Amino acid sequence: MHMNFEPSAVACDEIEFNDFLKVDIRIGEIIEVEDFPEARNPSYKIKINFGEAIGEKKTSAQITTLYTKESLIGKKVAAVVNFPKRQIGKFMSEVLLLGFSDSEQNVVLFKMDHEVPNGARLH
Repeated sequence: MHMNFEPSAVACDEIEFNDFLKVDIRIGEIIEVEDFPEARNPSYKIKINFGEAIGEKKTSAQITTLYTKESLIGKKVAAVVNFPKRQIGKFMSEVLLLGFSDSEQNVVLFKMDHEVPNGARLH
């Protein structure tokens, strides 16, 4: 299945509600950001705190165009926490950080309009 991230793309194939429930999307707080010079595309290595039940997880993200390392510290983000770990070069990514493409194809992290605790699940 090819994923088209263009805003004008048609919706993906329908899935069952129970399929959606299998995707565990949680809120976490970015606590550490490092450059990732070994990555093919400009990226950061990011550590996110998902609260006591899930703990701290690492990921990499190609978000260097719109975000500085300093601006990301303390930011609340959404991520899929139940995908298998993925090797990216010498780095092991544990979660998938979620965002939307802007008109220039830069990844934009979304923000909530009310505070929720780390580890809160999307529903």
